Amino acid sequence: MITMAVVLSVASLVISHYLVRDLKHEEMVRMNIWAEAMRSFSDADSNADMSLVLKVLNSNATIPVKVLGRDGDVQMLRNMEDEADDLPYSVRIHLSESDWLDVYYDDSLLLRRLAMWPYIQFLVVTVFVLVAIYALRSSRKSEQNMVWVGLTKETAHQLGTPISSLNAWNELLKATYPNDPLLPQMDEDIRRLQMIAERFSKIGSQPTLEQNEVLPVVQSAMDYMRVRTSNKIEYLLEVKGDEAMKQQGYEAKAMLCVPLFEWVIENICKNAIDSMEGKGSITISLQCADNRLYIDIADTGKGIDRRNFKRIFQPGYTSKKRGWGLGLSLGKRIIEDYHRGKLFVKQSQLGVGTTFRIVLCSVV
Repeated sequence: MITMAVVLSVASLVISHYLVRDLKHEEMVRMNIWAEAMRSFSDADSNADMSLVLKVLNSNATIPVKVLGRDGDVQMLRNMEDEADDLPYSVRIHLSESDWLDVYYDDSLLLRRLAMWPYIQFLVVTVFVLVAIYALRSSRKSEQNMVWVGLTKETAHQLGTPISSLNAWNELLKATYPNDPLLPQMDEDIRRLQMIAERFSKIGSQPTLEQNEVLPVVQSAMDYMRVRTSNKIEYLLEVKGDEAMKQQGYEAKAMLCVPLFEWVIENICKNAIDSMEGKGSITISLQCADNRLYIDIADTGKGIDRRNFKRIFQPGYTSKKRGWGLGLSLGKRIIEDYHRGKLFVKQSQLGVGTTFRIVLCSVV
């Protein structure tokens, strides 16, 4: 539909252009005839029949004309009020070898309006196309949001039965092996699964954001990952800046939905672990500046090609053999749509590593 509108508009612009050109040529021919009639009128004797000449001279009711004598004095004004106005076109009428008249004229009002019409059309078409593109993108985004909401709700629903089964098996293990040191960790895993499933089931509705200190939340997510990954993965947490900025970083608060925010941190860390193939380091650094909180998550993995910095956040994009390519896309939506922040690739170098950055508004 947009393509058809553009084609029709371009065709209309081209037709308008040629129409204005033809009318301009026709007016030039008319003015040459008018100038010739003016010469005949000036050369005629008192007994000549001037009816046809006068009819030609009086037929011009639209084109502005100013006739000047040899000395520059105004001989005639037609279809204009101010003799000081400059007119762009001219025709010289030779009355004799030493006498002449200069006929100055301009485009008629109708021609000037028609000359403006292609530009008005272009402006209207441009506005129409921009509005159509905006409406199409909004429609597609709305459709994608509906798909995301449906997918997350279905995922949460499907997790319900396995989580219930895990709870039952966990209770049986507690009864059979009450002193097993791994049981508390299993309790924590199941609790997190329940919490994430509950939050995913509410995606589509605005989650409740609460004021929280960011550093303990990040520390909790890192500790959770540390005990569930290889001891060949080193985890580091640091606060950057001078002493004043470090103090701000330690005390920085933001409006968070803690379960979803922790899930984003964990998901980025899991991608880093996959990229490092189970060996390397993950460094999470916090820094406060200008009422913004910057959280950088750096790894020593394979790195990302610069051309893919934006593609990795698209649904379905993945460089792994297994997986749906939804984690980073969902993480970006959680940070940007719900927390009103930013999530992007800050820097990456192939064979060296990648740094993701989360930007949040800090709460004073």
